Amino acid sequence: MSNETDLINLYSAKILSLAAKIPLNERLINPHATVRKHSPICGSTVIVDIKLINGVVMEYGQDVKACALGQAAASVLGQKIIGLSAEEIKIGRDQLGHMLTNNGPVPDAPFEGLEPLKSAKTYTNRHSSIMLAIEATLDAIDQCDPE
Repeated sequence: MSNETDLINLYSAKILSLAAKIPLNERLINPHATVRKHSPICGSTVIVDIKLINGVVMEYGQDVKACALGQAAASVLGQKIIGLSAEEIKIGRDQLGHMLTNNGPVPDAPFEGLEPLKSAKTYTNRHSSIMLAIEATLDAIDQCDPE
């Protein structure tokens, strides 16, 4: 019974609400870069399209096929991504990873909305799905030509 309760707590109403409302979920036409990332551990796949101007995300599209945790992370990212630089996104990624693996605090703004994912810290097999969208985004930024 405890495993069932753990799963109910893991998939909270907040996580399910975020997962149901992924913003910027349409692919871009003529993106500066496109990255597809897949997690073999859980089967999640994310495709990210990005357009940058002066190193800042100006347009973003994502196609997310992931568990509710991966979808929730992609939802928060989609809410905050426009106007951010690679450095700001890297800080968010690092803070999210620290929260999941080292019992770190909730990421700073603009990624404080990732707080509900703290419940997944003991589910290490879910971490790759949670990190997938932000990792794909950073890979796409790395592929863009500097302006």
